[in-house]
Amino acid sequence: MASSKEYLDFILDQLSELEDISYRAMMGEYILYYQGKIVGGIYDDRLLVKPVKSAITYMPNAGYELPYDGAKEMLLVDDVDSKDFLTGLFKTMFDELPDPKSKRRR
Repeated sequence: MASSKEYLDFILDQLSELEDISYRAMMGEYILYYQGKIVGGIYDDRLLVKPVKSAITYMPNAGYELPYDGAKEMLLVDDVDSKDFLTGLFKTMFDELPDPKSKRRR
């Protein structure tokens, strides 16, 4: 099942206080970026984030879910209705996220 544009718009609105939030559509789902770093994505209308230590500490009761078959487990964000919670989560995770890979030149 693909994610809806409406759910994406809702999540982007919840994150609107952060600068440089972007996304990329990929096979019916959406990859979310914060200041150029991949934070997670929207899969089957669920917000999932990378399971970095700061995210695990921020959401100690979060469950692990697969975004799609064959993928690594990610953390399910349940509290998507709180702008403050989501903004805090993304800010907390930022320093632990890997830098974007440089694009190879051909």
